Amino acid sequence: MAVAAFFDIDGTLISKNTGPLYMKFLRRRGEIRRRDAARTLYLFLRYKLGLLDIERAAASSSGWIRGRSEAAVARHCRVWYREMVRQYLQPTLVRRVREHREAGHVVALLSSSTPYLATPLAEDLGIEHLLVSRLVIENGRFTGEVQRPICYGAGKIHWARRFAEERGIDLGASWFYTDSVTDLPMLEIVGHPEIVNPDPRLRREARRRGWNVMRVSVHDPVTEASGRR
Repeated sequence: MAVAAFFDIDGTLISKNTGPLYMKFLRRRGEIRRRDAARTLYLFLRYKLGLLDIERAAASSSGWIRGRSEAAVARHCRVWYREMVRQYLQPTLVRRVREHREAGHVVALLSSSTPYLATPLAEDLGIEHLLVSRLVIENGRFTGEVQRPICYGAGKIHWARRFAEERGIDLGASWFYTDSVTDLPMLEIVGHPEIVNPDPRLRREARRRGWNVMRVSVHDPVTEASGRR
C-alpha cells in the first residue's frame, strides 16, 4: 500500500493563523468593517482554546462570502498569499514536504482552510492533493454554504479516510503534521503523528503519549531542499 504525509496549514506549514492575516489584508484594502475583523479575532481565540464550534463559525462567515464571484476571490487570495502569507512559511516544514515527495510518499494538505489559500500554497511547495474545506458554488458565485463535513476536527478523518481508500494508502504507516489539539482525532489514526509548535493542550497530550514534538521557526536556516523560498 501507499504511504502518505498530511500537512496542516495554520501554525504548521505557516507559522501564523491565516484568518487574522486575511482580515488584516482586507482592512488595509478597506473591504471589511472593524467589527468583522473583531469577530474573526474572537473566533481565532476560541479556536486556540479548543472551543470553536466550526458550524457556527462557518455560518457567521457565510454572509461576507455569499454572492461573491469565485474567480475574483481566487485572484484576490493569490495576491494575499504572495504579499502577506508566503513570508511565514516555515523552512523546516517546507523541507519535510520535499523529503516526503522524494521518498515517494503521497503528500497532501489536510486543513480547514479553503482552496483559495491552499491552492497557491500547494503550487509553491509542489503538493498535488488538497483535502480542505470546500465552499458551495452556483453559477460561479458562492452560495454561503460549506460542503459537509467541514474539514475540521473529526471531519478531517472523513476526508483522509476517503482519500486513503481511493488511493490505497495505509494510514497506519502515514504521517500527519499539526500544531492543534483539534486535530487529535486525526493524529490517533496515523502511524507517525508529528507535533509542530503545539498549543498547550496538544503539548500535554504529546508528552503523555510519547509523540515527537518539533520546535520550528520561520528563522530556521533555509536550505536547497526548502523549495522556492
